[in-house]
Amino acid sequence: PLILPIHILTYPPHFKPLNPMRIIFLYLLIFLGTASFAQKAASPAKKALDHTVYDSWKEITYDELTPDGSHAAFTVNPQDGDGKVVFLNLKTHAQDSVHRAENITLTYDSKYAIFKIKPQQNRVKDLRRQKKKKEELPKDSLGIYSFQARKAGKVANVKSYRVPEKSGGWLAYQLDARKEEKDKTGSPDTNKPKKAKKNNDDNGYTLVVRNLANGHEASFAFVTDYQFAKYGQGLLFSTTGNDSTLHPGVYWYNLETETPKALYEGHSKFKYKGLSINEGGDQSAFLVDADTTKALIHHYRLYHWKKGDATSRLLNVEADAHFPKGWLVSENHTPLFSKNGDRLFLGTAPIPVVQDTTLLPEEIVKVEVWNTEDPYIYPMQNVQLESEKKRSYLAAIDLGTGGFAQLGTEDIPTVVTGDEGNAKVLLGKTNVPYRKAITWEGNVAQDLYVFHLPEGTKKKVATAVKGQADLSPKANYVYWYSDPDTAWFSYSVKTEKTANLTGGLDVTFADELDDHPDYPGQYGAAGWTAQDELFIAYDRYDLWALDPENKKAPVNLTKIGRQQKVVFRYVKLDPEERSIDPGKDLLLSAFDETTKASGYYTLSLKNGKLTKRIMEDYRFEDVKKARQADQLLFTRQSFREFPDLWTTSGLRFSGTQKISDANPQMKNYFWGNVELVKWNSLDNIPLEGLLYKPEGFDPNKKYPMIVYFYERNSDNLHDYTPPTPLRSTINRTTYVSDGYLVFVPDIVYKIGFPGESAFNCIMSGVNSLIDKGFVDEKNIGVQGHSWGGYQTAYLVTRTNLFKAAEAGAIVSNMTSAYGGIRWGSGMSRMFQYERTQSRIGGTLWEKPLLYIENSPLFFADKIETPLLLLHNDADTAVPWYQGIEMYMALRRLGKPAWMLNYNGEPHWPVKRENRMDFQVRMKQFFDHYLKGAQEPTWMKDGIPAIEKGIKTGY
Repeated sequence: PLILPIHILTYPPHFKPLNPMRIIFLYLLIFLGTASFAQKAASPAKKALDHTVYDSWKEITYDELTPDGSHAAFTVNPQDGDGKVVFLNLKTHAQDSVHRAENITLTYDSKYAIFKIKPQQNRVKDLRRQKKKKEELPKDSLGIYSFQARKAGKVANVKSYRVPEKSGGWLAYQLDARKEEKDKTGSPDTNKPKKAKKNNDDNGYTLVVRNLANGHEASFAFVTDYQFAKYGQGLLFSTTGNDSTLHPGVYWYNLETETPKALYEGHSKFKYKGLSINEGGDQSAFLVDADTTKALIHHYRLYHWKKGDATSRLLNVEADAHFPKGWLVSENHTPLFSKNGDRLFLGTAPIPVVQDTTLLPEEIVKVEVWNTEDPYIYPMQNVQLESEKKRSYLAAIDLGTGGFAQLGTEDIPTVVTGDEGNAKVLLGKTNVPYRKAITWEGNVAQDLYVFHLPEGTKKKVATAVKGQADLSPKANYVYWYSDPDTAWFSYSVKTEKTANLTGGLDVTFADELDDHPDYPGQYGAAGWTAQDELFIAYDRYDLWALDPENKKAPVNLTKIGRQQKVVFRYVKLDPEERSIDPGKDLLLSAFDETTKASGYYTLSLKNGKLTKRIMEDYRFEDVKKARQADQLLFTRQSFREFPDLWTTSGLRFSGTQKISDANPQMKNYFWGNVELVKWNSLDNIPLEGLLYKPEGFDPNKKYPMIVYFYERNSDNLHDYTPPTPLRSTINRTTYVSDGYLVFVPDIVYKIGFPGESAFNCIMSGVNSLIDKGFVDEKNIGVQGHSWGGYQTAYLVTRTNLFKAAEAGAIVSNMTSAYGGIRWGSGMSRMFQYERTQSRIGGTLWEKPLLYIENSPLFFADKIETPLLLLHNDADTAVPWYQGIEMYMALRRLGKPAWMLNYNGEPHWPVKRENRMDFQVRMKQFFDHYLKGAQEPTWMKDGIPAIEKGIKTGY
């Protein structure tokens, strides 16, 4: 029993004493409340995010609906480790999962999911530590999940698989080579049989074709390649044969009768490439190299088969009078049928120049001759070398008449088919006359040609077009955007007239915010309506319907976009859609530039009605529609909400449901908030930026702050940043969780003054926040990478406000960088400074003082801020000697500076372990200077080369 103490009390006249039972009840409330408080205190408290949480944080790397919309399939994978695929019934909410699934395909009949199952990651790593060979490591398996039975089957040691694109019921897969058992007796066998043929890339692998409905299987040995017909009529495969029941050659496996038919029989040493099947599934084409010698030049022949023929027939195009002399059929272009099956497109190429194999290595002279008249500079030629060796030029065969037309040439290398190959019109594009200017312009002009079949004649329809060009879906028009004119153009194939479709409008179709010393880029287009009736293009906000004949005035379809500062864009729900159906409602994405809210509208082209469906303070993305149903799948995210999957039925977005919860552990960590902030730059330009605040933010308290930037970021207000080891920047979520403010200001630029522009925008924003009283002005850091790294390096030459700075992959000296090479593309760096991101707007000899004024290296003696540099020795975007130049200057000046070089890494660390290491070091660097944390060993004493890779110095 509960015994309560009794007290004798004297009450004032107006006071009514409580009933004894009520006193007991009050004591019970106090007791239970204390117990509840104790229980809450004992529950896990929130903690700050740190580097240890990265590996377990989940990602949804794949999501799809079954074609009938009944189920969703999605992966939930940790950043490092084994994940799973989830199969969810959208009606019953029943779900199943299979671990370590990837490369997932949902069959067209919505009955099965087919996928690879990877071996356990830890098991593979353990075996690798044991120095096991590649062939001794566990192989992938094949998973087959039945949506109806809710069961998954498994096939071991599978190398690859395929299913028909638009037919259910069939599966084909190749078995991987099995490890051979060694003879354990050790005794010689004088009667040893002939060495067995092995499964490998040259000989091929066992192919299994399974009827998913009844489980019946057929297998074929040593298959080198295989393809299903689009609608499941049959399977085409090539094999080197098993020397008994299956001869080497190319076979058609009829899926209706489940019987194979030899289309071509040859030698086991023959090579087969380019297996192709037409849309109707009643024709096929392939390439055969019948030369069994070790010739350096492979001479492939083109074969064609159609239903009803006993075997395939040789299409001897090289004997045609129109076939280019000294050329051959290219092995690097897969033959392609027109959609109606009337034509076959193939690739041709000049006979390649090959090395004289009789020469010894020391007898071969390898020299690069750099000629100033070269179309491409030599480094660019080197980068393109392998693709140039495989370059082919389009040709066409009329399968009815046998007529051959060579279309592509070395002068007009790019030819685009029209109406999926059905049209007699093709588009030719060439930048050959203008290639030299790539060195200083980056992108160059092109001439446009219209080809006419069957004769293959051509006509030039536009000269020196700066902008992308294409054919309308039915090939009635050539259309392009002209950068200098900031306008859309069309060329009518029928009338042979060119029209400027947008030149008379008072709105621009070019980027209104572009601040580069070059033509502004276009906003793009939604596409064409049926029968090429209308072309729909974008301005900054709205969709415009344009008459390609320019006989009707342009029509603003969305109307309210510019007025309300809402950006509308068409969402293509059918990936196979070639033209927009004017009879259906269009789904439009919407983004409010003022509030940063997003969502979806629908637009009727029949009556012009624009209807808001959903508009919220989130970022909505990645909307997908089931192929045969109205079910939609999409993601929703904000800074505080992971982009989980949501679903809804139809375009109204009513009754949306969340179907995934990838990271429920988020609730255990401090997260913080983000808000939009506004101020004016030092030259009085209105600006926006993002301010991330720690959870439980107290405006009366002062916080350390890190400033990060890269041009404009304020539109990303509702972006989720997962805790992950980013390759080049601070993880704003992790830093905010640990008590930092993070400020991300927008930057606008003046041509010729990129450094000063950054200073004017960033410093005004920082000072506006300091004025609010919650920023610890004595503990502010700054961080940026590449273009942001350059600006960081520039800032610390102009101000000592920052207590610490990290700058990655910087350009420290524009005068030396200007004449360098972007080794990843082989391009000259000149165009960057003259026309694009670096924004100088002229050559080095035209504006030498601007190159010097904008180079941090020339003002390194002004730097007082401790600087952490990151520049890797395999950087193919910014030469790493740019980082070295700054490091050497600071070293010579006795300034506190460090440089991280992850050996063999490119513009940023790619390997996960290196990204983790970089994030640890950068956080320790900022914590030391901005929070007073102990200086780590690597900063204090360094890590000598003899300890590299052994000690971390954390």
